[in-house]
Amino acid sequence: MKDLEKSVKKFLKARRWDTLRPSDLAKSIMIEGAELLELFQWENLPLEEVKGDKEKLEAIKKELADVLIYCLEMAVLLGLDSEKIIRAKLAHSNKKYPAKLLRANAQKGSGSGADTAYWKIKKAYRRKGK
Repeated sequence: MKDLEKSVKKFLKARRWDTLRPSDLAKSIMIEGAELLELFQWENLPLEEVKGDKEKLEAIKKELADVLIYCLEMAVLLGLDSEKIIRAKLAHSNKKYPAKLLRANAQKGSGSGADTAYWKIKKAYRRKGK
């Protein structure tokens, strides 16, 4: 991650973009995210079909890279450690979305976490403001 962050920082400095406003980067993340979403407009293909469509995968890679680069740019400019904040969020999500409770629904294909015990946990997190 550190190597990517260094590359991003170098890229930004070389263009004098190292003072971009976080709000502009947030907008760019959402715009590129919308372009990624547009690749799926009017269809709801299962994972294996998407993985089997080489043309779609190439388009996805380009848009996903745009989103990821803008995210890393924001992290770099704000002085955030990307790996650290991702690991912290994953640890939080591990507690919020217990694998044991969600696995049953995922096997049914919903992945929605519709289990009663899960909803109790989710409501408790919301009450805590997390």
